Amino acid sequence: MSKFFTDLLFSSDIAIDLGTANTLVYVRGRGIVLNEPSVVAVNDKTNQVVAVGKEAKTMLGKTPGHIRAVRPLSHGVISDFEVTEELLTYLIQKAQSGRTKFFGPRVVIGVPTGVTNVQSRAVRDAAKTAGAREAIILEEPVAGAIGAKLPVFDAVGTMVLDIGGGTTDIAVIALKGVVASKSSHVAGDRFNENIIDFVRSEFKLGIGERTAEDVKISIGSVAPLSEGLSRSVRGRDYATGLPREIILTDSHVREALTPSLDPLMDAMKEVIESTPPELLSDVLEYGVTVFGGGALLRGLPQMLAKMLGVPVRVAPDPLTAVVRGAGIVTENPGPYAEFFVDEEDIFSEA
Repeated sequence: MSKFFTDLLFSSDIAIDLGTANTLVYVRGRGIVLNEPSVVAVNDKTNQVVAVGKEAKTMLGKTPGHIRAVRPLSHGVISDFEVTEELLTYLIQKAQSGRTKFFGPRVVIGVPTGVTNVQSRAVRDAAKTAGAREAIILEEPVAGAIGAKLPVFDAVGTMVLDIGGGTTDIAVIALKGVVASKSSHVAGDRFNENIIDFVRSEFKLGIGERTAEDVKISIGSVAPLSEGLSRSVRGRDYATGLPREIILTDSHVREALTPSLDPLMDAMKEVIESTPPELLSDVLEYGVTVFGGGALLRGLPQMLAKMLGVPVRVAPDPLTAVVRGAGIVTENPGPYAEFFVDEEDIFSEA
């Protein structure tokens, strides 16, 4: 089939980083075109979708009783199939910019490591129902390693840490395969919960998830900073029920996040302990590459390097590493077929 007729009939291949907090979309030949919160607002009276993405996120905690602003993914996997389907339909249609084709796009979707067959099948089915003619499942640590240009084809142990919103994925990759891996629920959402709990306990003040996330991004750190950071936070005083404002500092956030850091370290140590000695020597030499939103937490590389005794670096543009890696797969899928979660997902030629 000539390229002219192929372009006329087939939609461009798409890569999707389907995250608990945000979903990014890459279109073959165009790059990253969308970065939307994984939030859908639904009217329970009419069972209709009211808003998706950024518009829906602004509604979190602010909707009337009959409108739900929900995250359809929990810990990186589908918790509400129908709403996920609506989210994917919106993203796929928007990514194609109204270009009508006879055949839908082939889609590569990043999922957390260790998802079950049922979970991966749910992602695949949702994508196909949303308009994809073929859905490819790729584990996020692998996609991130590809996006960070790490030597995934070589006989070298490459360790990666993907800290997302709902899950943290840790993996050691070598020779087109995942040698050791673990997924933990200690991730961005858990950090937000830590901040909410700390403010409630120390200041008797109630704040919401969005406020906690803003605090984490603006002043969050896991190691002392050369210059302290602070910001004002408003919430509901539990004693009076009235609004009140307090000042939080980076040291407050460090204290709040402490309960989650030990489990995260334990998960990384488990992966290291299950890695063959020869590959472990590579990890000691080349270190750990961190990506995902959590990679932007101040002081994280220094803390990890100190606790693990290995070099730690943050991947360039860590927020987009996974979707860029999945995008590279859409551009030239053949060499990466062994990484696909299911062999039947191998691309066929259009």
